[in-house]
Amino acid sequence: MKRLTLLIVAITVLVWLNPASAQSYAYTVIANPGEDASTEIRLNWHTDTGSGDSYIIYTKKRDRHWRKAITIQANQALCTVFDSIYSKRPNGENFFEDARFIRNTVALQGLKAGTEYMYVLSSDRPSSTVSFAPGDSEIRFFRTAPESPEWAMGIISDIHVYAPLPDRQRAAMKMIQQLERQNRKPFDMMLNVGDIAAWGGSYSFWPTLYADSTFSRYVWAGVNGNHDNMTRQNAQSNGFFRNVNNNPLNGYDGETGVSYHFTYGNTLFVMLNNEAMRSEEGLAKAQNWTREVINNNPAEYIIVVSHYQWFMGGDGSSSQYSRWKELFDQYGVGLAISGNNHIYVRTNALYADRETDGTKGTVYIQAPSADNERGFSITTISSGIAGLKVTRPSGP
Repeated sequence: MKRLTLLIVAITVLVWLNPASAQSYAYTVIANPGEDASTEIRLNWHTDTGSGDSYIIYTKKRDRHWRKAITIQANQALCTVFDSIYSKRPNGENFFEDARFIRNTVALQGLKAGTEYMYVLSSDRPSSTVSFAPGDSEIRFFRTAPESPEWAMGIISDIHVYAPLPDRQRAAMKMIQQLERQNRKPFDMMLNVGDIAAWGGSYSFWPTLYADSTFSRYVWAGVNGNHDNMTRQNAQSNGFFRNVNNNPLNGYDGETGVSYHFTYGNTLFVMLNNEAMRSEEGLAKAQNWTREVINNNPAEYIIVVSHYQWFMGGDGSSSQYSRWKELFDQYGVGLAISGNNHIYVRTNALYADRETDGTKGTVYIQAPSADNERGFSITTISSGIAGLKVTRPSGP
């Protein structure tokens, strides 16, 4: 896509928290884009029950002495969706998650486009913003979407964060850092295409990932993968994904905070939950919502992100492509991103099943697994769909 850089990356964490140990005041902290990522950023963090109110104090990064800092009290709710779920400790020991905590959410609005902000999270409201100083509090950062149509965004998929195997995260974090060096600067934002966690219901997997310094420097937009939606014993809930993010609340019935849309510069992102589309009825609801979102949010470019693959990477046969191609053709979706199949696939622009010169049609990309456990030597093939290129394993 013109003036749009998308890089496929992996993600890891260098240190695992012991889920039995006491957490710091604020944990599982993440910044997500607002419906207009130029002017709104949404934050999610967790605190222990009984720890009282929680506040965010934020200002522009250039306000070094915090003289213009603003304080907002977080919305709070007790979260129990992860509690008592069967899980694994880093040493492989089986245990039941002890996970009852306060979920804190804030939507920061009226922000300036293309601006880096700094913030701290506190249990105390400052008596005066004029005299506020962060002291020993951890200072975090986020950046709003730029006014310029030129921006760079990283993409990751299928990390499968799993406490007994921390090397999945370690190798991937190094990859992000290498890509940052190649990009010669940090990305403007990051996308994840699902399956961040091996079991989304294992709460102890999430705060460790979010605490990593490479992960925490970015605003993140992601979709719910089948692994994020499950527990070790295969119970299903989109509440796991919802409660570790604070996505825009513009999804359809049952999908609020899970399926959502946001605008980043000149681009509309439509973020879908494949777990809600297993039936034809569920697919119809998702597609009707997607049509409504595109009609009501005109943008120069449209990107749709979902977890399940558009094509089967082994032979290039259609998967979700056949369910969505007509809508994408009709509504001018320029780029469709997925993961799940663990094989890198891309197409040239396709319209009505045929390759175009790029003036119309959709480019389909699916990211490989990012956990560094599924690598093979690769070959490139062409399939029956014109313009489809598949990079697939050539080994056993």
